[in-house]
Amino acid sequence: MRVLTLSDEVVPVVYSLQIKERFADVDLVLACGDLPYYYLEYCVSMLNTPCVYVAGNHDKDEWTGGGELITSPRGCTSAEDRIITIHGLTIAGLGGSLRYNNEVGPQYTEAQMLIRMLRLATRVRLHTALTRRRLDVMLSHAPLAGIHDAADRPHRGSHAFVTFQRWFRPKYWIHGHVHRNYSYGVATETYYNQTMILNTAGYRHMTIERSTPTGRTHV
Repeated sequence: MRVLTLSDEVVPVVYSLQIKERFADVDLVLACGDLPYYYLEYCVSMLNTPCVYVAGNHDKDEWTGGGELITSPRGCTSAEDRIITIHGLTIAGLGGSLRYNNEVGPQYTEAQMLIRMLRLATRVRLHTALTRRRLDVMLSHAPLAGIHDAADRPHRGSHAFVTFQRWFRPKYWIHGHVHRNYSYGVATETYYNQTMILNTAGYRHMTIERSTPTGRTHV
């Protein structure tokens, strides 16, 4: 399956009149937060594909030109704190970042992130027991602690995410939050415990595999 993954930056090559030609093979858009809602809505309408997203720590409501308040991207599906299946992919999500200031936005202490993770873990275990399918994709805004994160407080990764990964080992963990031009010198693609962990700050145009009930995969 061909997917377009997005996070943190409005990229001209995506927000373009040529989007249909450049990404004609895309089956699904996956978004990891800190993006204006109009940007995700543009991708959905132009590509005519589903979009699954989680929130970033800077997500804000938007007003349309007609005076309508938009509190989430229209035509998109939130994976926040839940597990969904779309196009044969099992996707779960935990957005937001670790708390580093008092600004309004999805920020959590490590203890709060752990509680969210445990609630989601219960749902994933039930889904796996009923369907015999492993988790294909985990979406988060923040990275895992020690993987693609940074030493400064705003861009720390969550230890709760590391525990979740060890329990479920999704095929892909896709996150944002750490911009590639921050010069942290960290990798943007890492294999860890059978999971491909990807920093998609900006965008990626890639192929991902879907699990089958037997544990084998197909494209």
